[in-house]
Amino acid sequence: MRWLPQAMGDHHWKLQSGAAGVRIGDGALGLKWQVAAPRVIGLVRMPVLRVNFRFAGLDEAQRHAFMKRFDLYMQRGGG
Repeated sequence: MRWLPQAMGDHHWKLQSGAAGVRIGDGALGLKWQVAAPRVIGLVRMPVLRVNFRFAGLDEAQRHAFMKRFDLYMQRGGG
């Protein structure tokens, strides 16, 4: 959650419980997330966050531009 503001960039967004709404130009993005069971490899436990993206009123270039920045902020420790 602490990386979310930077991942959103200059877009106006509103945080809700387990979700966020983002204004991107004339379009919007709805984000929903939930904590999933951790991945376990031997003695290592890695947290998993399932995220759903729902774009509305955006073309492919706008979606790509947003996701490029968002991915850079959310892929910590190698993805």
